[in-house]
Amino acid sequence: MPKMKTRKSAAKRYSVTGTGKVKRNKCGLRHKLEHKSTKVKNRAGGPALVHQSEHEKVRRMLPYAF
Repeated sequence: MPKMKTRKSAAKRYSVTGTGKVKRNKCGLRHKLEHKSTKVKNRAGGPALVHQSEHEKVRRMLPYAF
């Protein structure tokens, strides 16, 4: 049986923690930051976890990450 392919677009966006949770980065901090408030920028900073209902989709896209 051939090897399963990893979706490279998903591999660049998601990473799996040691306990099996999936991390992602929040959007909205690339450009046009001068008109956004500090509150909005702070909330968008840092990683977030992917919701449990999306884990199956990510698991199919990253077959060797879990």
